[in-house]
Amino acid sequence: MHQLWTTPGYGSVLAEAALLWVGEPYARVEIAESDEAGWERLRQVNPLKQLPTLVLDDGPVLTESAAIMLWAGDRKPGSGLVPTATAPERARFLRFLVLLVGAVYPTFTYGDVPTKWVPESARDALRNSTDERRKMLFRVMEQEAQAPFFLGARPCAIDLYLCVMTRWRPNRPWFAAECPQLFAIAERMDADPRFAALWEANFSGPIAND
Repeated sequence: MHQLWTTPGYGSVLAEAALLWVGEPYARVEIAESDEAGWERLRQVNPLKQLPTLVLDDGPVLTESAAIMLWAGDRKPGSGLVPTATAPERARFLRFLVLLVGAVYPTFTYGDVPTKWVPESARDALRNSTDERRKMLFRVMEQEAQAPFFLGARPCAIDLYLCVMTRWRPNRPWFAAECPQLFAIAERMDADPRFAALWEANFSGPIAND
């Protein structure tokens, strides 16, 4: 059985949603934020100590949420998680999947704990600039969003990202006001019964996540 390292509310929820989507059995290895020993154990599996980390049942280690999404889509090509190579929406899917992980996600990496990267004197500037950059990128996606899901009639991995990432800064009220298309997509994925227990386990508190 695959082994997925997780922390509630972290990006590992994206990998877990992908595994649920395609029906891959897995065991969870949960680490609390404050569990230093747990994070050190993770280092033995993934030297970057980052989540998600997925240890496949035959031994290889997969990291990076997009890699896990694509792998899961390959495991069950007809699931809709990832458009097939010949699907007309494949190009748009790849464009926005990479934008989410390559442009949006790093704004959290650098903005969540700015003093990991810059002196204390530059902390607020980095936090504010990454927050504003993220809003701009989401506004670009808002202009490209279709309905009822991002690529149109059927949900895909991008909709999972939107459901999760709209729970992080700038939070759902901002999306409702500034990016209503993305907000509506997130709410539709909230209501998907396949993920009800997962959302509850990871986001049982207020949706806003600072």
